Amino acid sequence: MRIIGKVAEVLMEKPIYKITSPFRWFAGFGAAGGFLLLLCSVVAMIWANSPFYESYFEILETKLSFSLGSIGLSKGLILWINDALMAVFFFVVGLEIKREFLVGELSKLKKALLPLIAALGGMIVPALFYFWVNPEGAKANGWGIPMATDIAFALGFLALLGDRVPNSLKVFLTALAIVDDIGAVLVIGLFYTDTVVLIALGLAILFFAILIAGNALGIRTAWFYLIVGIFLWLAFLKSGIHATVAGVLAAFTIPARTLFDRKEFVRESKNLLYFFEENESNNKDMISAEQESAVNTLEAACESVIPPLLRLEHAIFPWVTFAIMPIFALANAGVRLEKPIVDALSDEVTLGIIAGLVLGKPIGIFFFSWLAVKSKLADLPSFSNWRQILGAGFLGGIGFTMSIFIAGLAFKGELGFQSDAKIGILTGSLLSAVIGMALLFKSKKD
Repeated sequence: MRIIGKVAEVLMEKPIYKITSPFRWFAGFGAAGGFLLLLCSVVAMIWANSPFYESYFEILETKLSFSLGSIGLSKGLILWINDALMAVFFFVVGLEIKREFLVGELSKLKKALLPLIAALGGMIVPALFYFWVNPEGAKANGWGIPMATDIAFALGFLALLGDRVPNSLKVFLTALAIVDDIGAVLVIGLFYTDTVVLIALGLAILFFAILIAGNALGIRTAWFYLIVGIFLWLAFLKSGIHATVAGVLAAFTIPARTLFDRKEFVRESKNLLYFFEENESNNKDMISAEQESAVNTLEAACESVIPPLLRLEHAIFPWVTFAIMPIFALANAGVRLEKPIVDALSDEVTLGIIAGLVLGKPIGIFFFSWLAVKSKLADLPSFSNWRQILGAGFLGGIGFTMSIFIAGLAFKGELGFQSDAKIGILTGSLLSAVIGMALLFKSKKD
């Protein structure tokens, strides 16, 4: 949440704001989330290959149990991270998707067509590259891994370029990544689900219906959606469909409309401020009872004019960026190199993922974008050129978070395949980032 004007100036004069200003500067920096992900990934790799590697894997296998009477849930730490914390990550993804469809780049067909078509190419072509390297057998199950784009890393690297790239290209890559996330959720739900427990799925549908009904009835308190959302998550957890899907579905039910007419809000606010001014307190350091009433009413009006969707997104996003995703990286990026790196890089799984991310992503995004523009279905982003679209395509090849997540589902129980997949993801993402940054760094400024 951004505070502007005199209020911001007064707050910044407080000692605590001066003390915490370096952290707040870092948190506001566009690449901060990507930097933390990279740092945690490096720490995980060093730890997993250090003399203390056993402690790394022992911690991840530590059992955490929660029980209520005879009902309980016991899982290893790694599963709590991947099933529970990542559900929160997917919840924020769902909020972003809903906002983009309502008021963002996906709200109008003409604006949405280019990133939508580009994202489609960025999902199909990488999967084909992977299948080209791994046409059959158990390894072929990893086709969904190179389809994903890590939005935090991609936009973080783009932010480092500043005004070397137009803002419209950043919007294009953001919208593309959002569509990519939709594709990843569909792939997880449709193709990486083993068996479905119908009773649990029926309960999940019931809880989802309750959330929809709550929205329709005008329930706007976050507690309602939190409590029912937890039951929705538990139902999906027991259904066989990955529990993170619950996060996206719950996000779609969060109210996005303002309760207060915006013009009425302006009139009401002016009246309340006038009332506040006319009922000045005798004590300059205190406010009168009338002023307190005016402020409380104004606060309620502000709460009503900001939809729960925006409030929740602003409240949870920093936790996802600076806690959940770094924890996920720390828990999942630690690959124990049991064989020489040359052998690991020459494995079919590794090569398929690298080919999908480094070649499939940019080719798919660029070629499908070119088809959309040449067929007059869409226009290039303002002030951008084809070199920048290609550069953005390479940044789309930074799979990381979502790719690692899908790798765990694609090769469940196959630890060797998972290790090779993670090496492929880390290598392919790094190569994509370097090539994409090099192309965009030399591109023409606005």
